[in-house]
Amino acid sequence: MTAGHKQPVSVLVVIHTAALDVLLLERSAHPGFWQSVTGSREGSETLIDTARREVLEETGIATANGLLVDWQMTNTFEIFTEWRHRYAPGVSQNVEYVFSLELADRPTILTAPDEHRDWQWLPWREAAERCFSWSNRDAILMLPKKPSFGT
Repeated sequence: MTAGHKQPVSVLVVIHTAALDVLLLERSAHPGFWQSVTGSREGSETLIDTARREVLEETGIATANGLLVDWQMTNTFEIFTEWRHRYAPGVSQNVEYVFSLELADRPTILTAPDEHRDWQWLPWREAAERCFSWSNRDAILMLPKKPSFGT
């Protein structure tokens, strides 16, 4: 990776309650594009630290307030053409590591306005339907089976 470029390694963190209400964020640059918390690894931070940082930056939630689980699962996908300039020349794919954060309740969210313009809590099936990302949708659809994932 070249200095100044994003790493093609990211996290997806599905934030939910025990009742499977899921938090979705609406992208500022793309109204109508709803998603869970996502973000690229910075430097040599561990993936769990990337997940903790991104959740705090994008929602104001400290992951210590819930149960953060590494699903030991990855998705590889093509980086949207409009965002490829952020990566080193020739990089076209990203590897996404999936996590979830279970919370006891649905806190008020403090979004980063440059990234997200709105947020909402939805029942898991409705949240899955609203996501623009196939990997995000699929992770939400797996939530009822989540206890089988490693920690």
